Amino acid sequence: MSRIITMTSGKGGVGKSSVSVNLAMALAHHQYKVCLIDGDFGLKNLDVMMGLENRVVYDLNDVIQGRCDIHQVLVKDKRENSLYLLPACKSLSFQNLDATVMASLIKYLETEFDFILVDSPAGIEQGFTYATSIADEAIIVVNLDLATLRDNDRVVGLLMKKNIHNISMIINRVNVEDIEEGRSLTINDAKEILALPLLGIVYDDHEMIESNNRGRPIYLQKGQLLHQCFENISMRILGHDRALTKYKKRSLLSRIFSG
Repeated sequence: MSRIITMTSGKGGVGKSSVSVNLAMALAHHQYKVCLIDGDFGLKNLDVMMGLENRVVYDLNDVIQGRCDIHQVLVKDKRENSLYLLPACKSLSFQNLDATVMASLIKYLETEFDFILVDSPAGIEQGFTYATSIADEAIIVVNLDLATLRDNDRVVGLLMKKNIHNISMIINRVNVEDIEEGRSLTINDAKEILALPLLGIVYDDHEMIESNNRGRPIYLQKGQLLHQCFENISMRILGHDRALTKYKKRSLLSRIFSG
């Protein structure tokens, strides 16, 4: 049976889309058939992060308007054969979503995929309502700042009201030096505030931005620390026991020559 997971956050700018793309890539790498749905109609950026923008012929609005079939809108990834993107549409609003069409879409996807990841818009407006209405599970992406954690504490309550009780969190952009210097909250602070199972952590790294701009998800860089972060998170989702990825400080020479 397909697992439908909404990737959400109560606050924008936490790196949720980057996490969604790389997690989908990691699951597909382990031979699971994965559909990543771009649920953020206002931005429509997952195709760029995945380097698939030139392969998008149809979008969700074309399905709703009957200009193409559901299977035609899915864009196959270049590197992982079992990963597909369902692109969003900037011209489509949540008010114009046809519930019947969306129900048919999800029913079709459930028969075809092991995992359906929905990259939900940040916040708790209509996009959040749409993304959570089709999901059975939720992963909340947070940063280690108090405002983000407080916003997401509210999101947890709203998810539970929608009968989504399988909720976990990923802490993104963890900066070890900021934690050590007391400029950031800690992992334990986040666990205490949200009281959610911790799927994993992703360290702060400028190479994530560079990877997004190149359209080549950082999970594909096997020697990179963030590759291991997403590998461990995917394994935990699959039910395996994996420790949190440990941070490794790069030497001065490696930092100089990596530039």
